[in-house]
Amino acid sequence: MTTSQTSRGSHASYGTVPYSPEPDYGTPAVGTAPTAHVTIDGIGVDVAAGTSVLRAATEAGIEIPKLCATDSLKAFGSCRLCLVEIEGGKGTPASCTTPCVDGMVVSTQTGQVRDVRRGVMELYLSDHPTDCPGCARGNCEMQGLARQVGVAEVRYGLDGANHLSDPVDVSNPYFAYDPKACIVCSRCVRACSEVQGTFALTVEGRGFDSRVSASGAPSFLESECVSCGACVQACPTDALTEKSVIELGMPTRSVDTTCAYCGVGCSFRAEVQGTGDETRVVRMMPSKAGGANEGHSCVKGRFAYGYASHRDRQLSPMVRDSIHDEWRATSWDEAIERIATGFRDIQTRHGIGAIGGISSSRCTNEEVYVVQKMVRAAFRNNNIDTCARVCHSPTGYGLNQTFGTSAGTQDFASVDHCDVMLLIGANPTDAHPVFASRMKRRLREGARIIVADPRRIDLVRSPHVEATHHLPLLPGSNVAFINAMAHAIVTEGLHDEEYLRSRCENVHEYLAFIVSEENSPEATAAATGIDPAELRAAARLYAAGPNSAIYYGLGVTEHSQGSTMVMGLANLAMITGNVGREGVGVNPLRGQNNVQGSCDMGSFPHELPGYRHIGLDDVRGIYESMWGLPLDPEPGLRIPNMFDAAIGGSFRGLYVQGEDIAQSDPNLNHVREALTSMELVVVQDLFLNETAKYAHVFLPGTSFLEKDGTFTNAERRLNRVRPVLPTRTGKDEWEIVCDIATAMGFTMSYPDAAAIMDEIAATTPTFAGVSFARLDAEGSMQWPCNDRAPLGTPTMHVGEFVRGKGRLIPTVYVPTTETTSRRYPLILTTGRILTQYNVGAQTRRTANETWHPEDVLEIHPADAEVRGIRSGDRVELTSRVGTTTLHALVSERMQPGVVYTTFHHPVTGANVVTTENSDWATNCPEYKVTAVQVGVANAGDEALAQAAEAVTSR
Repeated sequence: MTTSQTSRGSHASYGTVPYSPEPDYGTPAVGTAPTAHVTIDGIGVDVAAGTSVLRAATEAGIEIPKLCATDSLKAFGSCRLCLVEIEGGKGTPASCTTPCVDGMVVSTQTGQVRDVRRGVMELYLSDHPTDCPGCARGNCEMQGLARQVGVAEVRYGLDGANHLSDPVDVSNPYFAYDPKACIVCSRCVRACSEVQGTFALTVEGRGFDSRVSASGAPSFLESECVSCGACVQACPTDALTEKSVIELGMPTRSVDTTCAYCGVGCSFRAEVQGTGDETRVVRMMPSKAGGANEGHSCVKGRFAYGYASHRDRQLSPMVRDSIHDEWRATSWDEAIERIATGFRDIQTRHGIGAIGGISSSRCTNEEVYVVQKMVRAAFRNNNIDTCARVCHSPTGYGLNQTFGTSAGTQDFASVDHCDVMLLIGANPTDAHPVFASRMKRRLREGARIIVADPRRIDLVRSPHVEATHHLPLLPGSNVAFINAMAHAIVTEGLHDEEYLRSRCENVHEYLAFIVSEENSPEATAAATGIDPAELRAAARLYAAGPNSAIYYGLGVTEHSQGSTMVMGLANLAMITGNVGREGVGVNPLRGQNNVQGSCDMGSFPHELPGYRHIGLDDVRGIYESMWGLPLDPEPGLRIPNMFDAAIGGSFRGLYVQGEDIAQSDPNLNHVREALTSMELVVVQDLFLNETAKYAHVFLPGTSFLEKDGTFTNAERRLNRVRPVLPTRTGKDEWEIVCDIATAMGFTMSYPDAAAIMDEIAATTPTFAGVSFARLDAEGSMQWPCNDRAPLGTPTMHVGEFVRGKGRLIPTVYVPTTETTSRRYPLILTTGRILTQYNVGAQTRRTANETWHPEDVLEIHPADAEVRGIRSGDRVELTSRVGTTTLHALVSERMQPGVVYTTFHHPVTGANVVTTENSDWATNCPEYKVTAVQVGVANAGDEALAQAAEAVTSR
């Protein structure tokens, strides 16, 4: 039995409890101090004025029957079960819609109240199946409520008009809608509008004919429903039920853990049956206590967890001598010895720097930490990098240069106080859907949004949400755009001079730069494609605020000037005084579940954990003292440097943890050449991915349901990840890394994952106050968490910046060298879609394939017409470095001259066509700007040339 299997004690099991639903207080909390004393059934309780009587009663331990009320939704008052009597009042008001006032006296069980409740309940039961499977199963509240209110029989009989023969809608792959069990309480409809913000559900018809309808479509699958699960979670009956619950029955226990998809970092209760190897996940329920999601979820986190038990999972180590050989299953001992011997041999022949490692943003902080430790202490070099190199490395550089730390400034709740949002280079409804729902809620409350994106994303216009300004800037012109915004603000005197005077440095140099006419909206219009008057109006709106916040994604960072643009965003926030309080800030929306954490843990070749440079003697000394050996003070190779060196012959061995670089990195032909040039490639993953085709050793990884550790989300929030299932491979991933390091001559071991976090806290000041024990007790915390901020830091840079004063940096616009030509007249930009995730290794092995079975190319009607392209045609996408084929979707979401695709399917290989152009400071690839040509596949060179001629002659 391995160390990890024997050491999963109190920390791993904390959060594992017998199943019971989370408490439901009926209506949302009122966030003020208690000022009203009310007496309910003789029990006194102090609550905030305006708290509903229903919630006050629940807080006092008094249960009032309810059906239409739940604490995630505003009070509705339609079910008429939560009736009470109020001393001095008239009738029997609904407790959910009755606010508490000081001195109120409430009775919940008078004779009149009980009689009315029984009558109402009888009416519900007269149209409810007597053999309701949900009631028998335990997920339908009807029979329990009938017993609670004292209904033993239904006087109205069961022979009248009813809905008991209505067919069940099983079209959605994850849940069923059974109208026979529906009581039309509207909880699902309200959850779709109030929580999710999609407004896909409605109640159609009147009276007896009322029923829930999904967008008026024939079925849920054909509707606008995004399968977030909010409706299923809200439903009090068996009308909306997870298919997994129908198949398996109700769970018997639950484990608190964290989602392993995007950077929102949603907290979940994994609700399961059985123990040990017999454990089965029944469903994933979003946790109300989740600091990032507060009880909401998306289709991926809520339903797409089946990949963990997919038949493609590899559970044994495998080896082969050549990438052309078949894999051979082997023991852990043989695989680890093969790796250690091979890496040592390469170093003997080619030098210490001939091997390196890539850490994963899908693994825990603890797993990532030991990988960088293995590289530095066992490999004895700094050739460690992470997938953040190809996504948010410019965020780390740009925010560190301007603010002094490499992370976003706010928590997600900050958006509730925002008046103006500037959203650029991000599509939250697809890539960060739970946070997008929060943004939409704030917009419905009156906040305004500026969307700067070449594509018309959903937040430009969707139900009850419309951008004040959509600025469809041309790909590659970000820096020109942000300079024009700042120019308009400064030249019109809208900047915050006091803030600049007291909190910023380099002010005069920056202001002199930005007021230059070359940065004006008029001068930059040719580059950005944005009407100067529209841009100036957007700049005035952002400057006026009063609370303006910037949210951005990979459309900012994945450019040749990605780092410059991040600094430009920081400049814009500083000149308007929008850093250092709630409702403002500069907020990167991180792509993967632990991309923030992988950077925090020292996965860059020039930085140790906590973003401290490897060349600093005092920092390096902390680790040299703890690890007992000297460390190389020189930064190592970045991922692109590793590839170039491999082709050049000096880099010969690579360990890859949970990243599919042969699908996700740019110019895949170059990546594949680099991988085939190496003598030993080790891949550690759940599946035999594209990179594994070039590997010599494959090590099976663990899914998030098997991990014990922490993830850090986009708001710097550390959440616990707890094992829901036993480790199927026999070893935890951190233990495998320790075994490799030990076999290479550097002894590395830990009793459990908690001990790894203890080492991180002992050596990294921003994590000094973090431990599994604290996270288990407090739920989550946001770094920095130390003596100065013992409770964590929701908002950064309050009072002063981490570096002292914020640093304004001139951001000169330098056009990308990736330009269009007659041969390549279009610009390709890339992104993500709601139902798939990253390279699709996880989501493609779930029913999410139902919605997005392939990558498609979006092309504007004008560009499609001159090429003879129609939706559904198979087209050839060609750039200066490669060609791929995929189906076309003619869409006005794109502007003329720009095409768009996703990269979730390896069969498409979208990154075959992306180039090696990269950010000047970090080598982050320029995925968002690739000059391409598009033509009907197999049309021939002559047809493609004719298409190019048609474009140039328009």
